[in-house]
Amino acid sequence: MKYIKPEIGFYKNALALMLPMIIQNIVTNTMQLADTFMVGALGEIELAAVTMANSIFFVLLLLIFGIQSGASVLVAQYNGRGSVDAVNRVMGIGLYASLGLTTIVSLLTFFFPREIMGIITNNADLIEPGADYARIVGFSYVFMAISGIYISVQRSMENPRFGAYLLTLSGIMNIVLNYMLIFGKWGAPAMGCAGAALATVISRVFEVLVVLIYAPLSKRLPLELPLVFRPGRLIAGDFVRYSLPVICNEGLWSLAMTVYAVIMGHMPDSTPILAAYTISGNIDRLVAVALFAAGNASAVITGREIGRGNRDTLYSIGVALNRLCFSTGIASLVGLLLVRQFAADSFIFPLMNISAEAGDIAKYMLLLLALVMPLRAVNLCNIVGVFRGGGDVHYALMCDVSPIYFICLPTAALCGLVFGLGIKAVYLCMCADELIRICLILPRLKSGKWINNVTRDTLV
Repeated sequence: MKYIKPEIGFYKNALALMLPMIIQNIVTNTMQLADTFMVGALGEIELAAVTMANSIFFVLLLLIFGIQSGASVLVAQYNGRGSVDAVNRVMGIGLYASLGLTTIVSLLTFFFPREIMGIITNNADLIEPGADYARIVGFSYVFMAISGIYISVQRSMENPRFGAYLLTLSGIMNIVLNYMLIFGKWGAPAMGCAGAALATVISRVFEVLVVLIYAPLSKRLPLELPLVFRPGRLIAGDFVRYSLPVICNEGLWSLAMTVYAVIMGHMPDSTPILAAYTISGNIDRLVAVALFAAGNASAVITGREIGRGNRDTLYSIGVALNRLCFSTGIASLVGLLLVRQFAADSFIFPLMNISAEAGDIAKYMLLLLALVMPLRAVNLCNIVGVFRGGGDVHYALMCDVSPIYFICLPTAALCGLVFGLGIKAVYLCMCADELIRICLILPRLKSGKWINNVTRDTLV
């Protein structure tokens, strides 16, 4: 396709969308990191137990994200057309799907926490503290389903500031409640892992209360409750068509990440490995916040321009977004290496009661994560952003999932469980997917086959 230089102000507009998302991601990941630090202060066993319990909810979290991202495919394009009624209908479908899924999972983890923990780890020391955590924290996802879909719809309508403000407040609340309930401060009981879970539930309830107050007052998205509660068959069909591949994408990806955790959980000396995996993952997500913000901003911009009918400039916009994301990846690479070199041993690891072995493994993981960061930035830009925003959800699914299931997951399992090659070989296999993925992405971007208008002129 022909390249046309983007109009003046394009990058300024993209950065204006990204900045609130970066703030939101920083707050969310800081909250998770604070959880890790405080639970880690209880001991390596408690940290590993919460890691394994969260591997259950990681799948659920990514399924919720899939529902939100799938809804965003439709919301961004209908927002470009100025159809608020259609946005209300899409939001209603998203709420029904999210609430149904989270309710089922929260009930299962409440009534059968030990049985579920016994499936994902054979380490008896991890089952009881993990069950205490899982039994409570499951209900936080029910409330997050409500606040999360509304935040994602506002973000897709170019209002990411609402989510940034709300999640900042709830994040601060969560950190304070963590300190109080985990360690028994200010007259509260010392609940340990269960206290971390209860703090998360209370913070999510707060988010829902704010959404219920804000939604009827929003001028950007006038709330039409009849359309939310009865969205209609046409929009439901479109939601299934364009959102189901995204939900499957996130579900399969998160399932693979859970299987990775299970592989590590069944390796010799799994406790320091899992502790390192948790710590390095939290540090990585905190440093890489701009990558996810750039990906989400790319989806909003791409969908908006398709909704406006600006097909001729979309390839140029896609190239510009990739340049922006690659630059973000380089900056994140440098940032993660600096954290690894100057903050890991001197500041981060001493805050948690982990072994020297866990610290060494975490530093190795951080090195590999840093090296693949630019590739990861481009992959996120296209899979989460350009392709999904353009309605090319099936190809995005194939790019994201096939390298993991056909190459990386089988080789990681063989290295860790059959050949006994250790965590360094296993984690190298886990990071190789980014290199494979980019070989599938760049030809598709050039072809322009990702540009699809998914909106309808009438929904009744």
